[in-house]
Amino acid sequence: MGCKSTREDAGIGEEEMKNRLSQIAYRKSLKRFLLLLAICHMPYAISGCGYTTRSMISTEFRTIYVRPFVNKIDITTETDTASKYKIYKPLLETDITKSVINKFLFDGNLRLVKTESADLVLKGELVGFHRDPLRYTESDEVEEYRLNLVVNISLWNNKKNKIIWEENNFTGNATYFTTGQAAKSEETAINDAINDLARRIVEHTVEQW
Repeated sequence: MGCKSTREDAGIGEEEMKNRLSQIAYRKSLKRFLLLLAICHMPYAISGCGYTTRSMISTEFRTIYVRPFVNKIDITTETDTASKYKIYKPLLETDITKSVINKFLFDGNLRLVKTESADLVLKGELVGFHRDPLRYTESDEVEEYRLNLVVNISLWNNKKNKIIWEENNFTGNATYFTTGQAAKSEETAINDAINDLARRIVEHTVEQW
């Protein structure tokens, strides 16, 4: 009886040992597979950190000139229902131009050059700037506004003096609260709207092909 019990215990031990060895081999194989997978995907991960949309741009276009934006907002028109939320900020078109240039520099897809040597020319005009109420307090005072900057933009093939695309009523915006912890100044909100507009313009320029 004792010998039989010992043989049975030994048999169970051998089975457990086989299972353990099998699990160890599986883990080693899995680790090797995951390591190989990580190595294979490493170039994509590295390139993802510097992701660009260069493939969206025709290879013949490498440089761009941003023509200073023109202010086409008519501040002399009489106030009506459609325009009562219009506001005015001096040199706003200059701020937009600077922000667009900075965004192109940051993006890096197109190199900024002087107009005579540019492959592309971006033209723009400011046609709208207004502040719309979004939320009111219980006392019927405006608690939150949305600022909208509206431009007409076009991209030109400078060598052929031919328009590539144009977009009218292209908009950038920002919202801001007038009271509470989330409150910010209108000046800050205007800068946010300018940055949003510039970002959208640059993205549209390098992706719209």
